[in-house]
Amino acid sequence: MSLTVLTALLGFAFITTVTPGPNNLMLMASGANFGFRRTLPHMLGIVGGVSAMALLVGVGLMAAFEAVPALNLLLKGLSVAYLLWLAFKIATSAPPEERAANARPMTLLQAAAFQWVNPKAWAMCLSAITLYAPDRGLLSVAIVAGAFAVVAFPAISVWAWLGTVIRQWLSNRARLRVFNFTMAGLLVASLYPLLLPI
Repeated sequence: MSLTVLTALLGFAFITTVTPGPNNLMLMASGANFGFRRTLPHMLGIVGGVSAMALLVGVGLMAAFEAVPALNLLLKGLSVAYLLWLAFKIATSAPPEERAANARPMTLLQAAAFQWVNPKAWAMCLSAITLYAPDRGLLSVAIVAGAFAVVAFPAISVWAWLGTVIRQWLSNRARLRVFNFTMAGLLVASLYPLLLPI
């Protein structure tokens, strides 16, 4: 892979991970509700999950989706159900002072697993493999996965940080409720890519 192509790949990986989508909306909500430090495992799970997905998509899953189109429908159904459940959880999140002692942000493993029902993550990985590893060779696929591993954390951490910035403003119960409902609504709106073919 030439330096020009690698630079383009890093730019692609950064832009696709920094722009709004389910991961970033949930990170912003988590930063606002739990703070940046407690959101770190969530962020690391996203980085690991997207990188692993890019690798697995490149070495075989893309071929499986091409061979069995019904897998697209199954993925869409799972994605819709899980994102709607997450939106409900965000919308009904209690203020920090009323939150149950066991309330916590998403764990590393939960965030990594979430990528498999995240429509934006699928679109990012499928597009990256198509554009930057069209031969699906192991080295080129590994470079794509590595690009996501390198740029995803700085890109997504901006969203968790933004959540912490508005945390003080959200100390007002009514504003927190509006924020959580807005984040939940945006998460539901992010289902739009599911209307497009994968």
